[in-house]
Amino acid sequence: MKRLHIHVSVDELATSVRFYNALFGAEPTVLKPDYAKWLLDDPRVNFAISQRGAPAGLDHLGIQAENGDELAELKQRIDAAGMAALTEEGTTCCYAKSDKHWVQDPSGIAWETYHTLDSAPTYNDAPAAAAANPDSCCAPAPAALAAADACCAPADSSATASACCAPAPQKIQLIARKNIEAIVSRERKSRD
Repeated sequence: MKRLHIHVSVDELATSVRFYNALFGAEPTVLKPDYAKWLLDDPRVNFAISQRGAPAGLDHLGIQAENGDELAELKQRIDAAGMAALTEEGTTCCYAKSDKHWVQDPSGIAWETYHTLDSAPTYNDAPAAAAANPDSCCAPAPAALAAADACCAPADSSATASACCAPAPQKIQLIARKNIEAIVSRERKSRD
């Protein structure tokens, strides 16, 4: 059975953990210096919080699949909705190794569908994950999701149709390179 996933960025992890412990009537199933997660059955939700430098608020939503077949079904639903997804296999995020598909809803909210394969000793696959979207838990930068959704019709003049329609690994490399270029550009501007 699938489980709704909600990830919220917080300002003060310890204060937030105390609040959610009281709200849920339960202790976190995972508690790290920068992250906490509650796997609840009533309501059936995977609720996570992190203090990773992002502004406080909703980071992303998701649906956790219990197995690969459920994840494949979720991917088919994304495809049926006409939304392109950014696929990651065996990626580390939130102290877990998972296969996942990222998509943006029509309002720009990041959604993650994923199947957890194992726990992981680190928060993410740094530095690649941090470069993808340094202000987020693990969600790709909005530009990456928009690029994934713009197949064969570039969203802006800097994208090319041939890069958009490239096979997935090449497309992901292109998206990562564009995100890194954007980060470097922002850093240069902030120094000036």
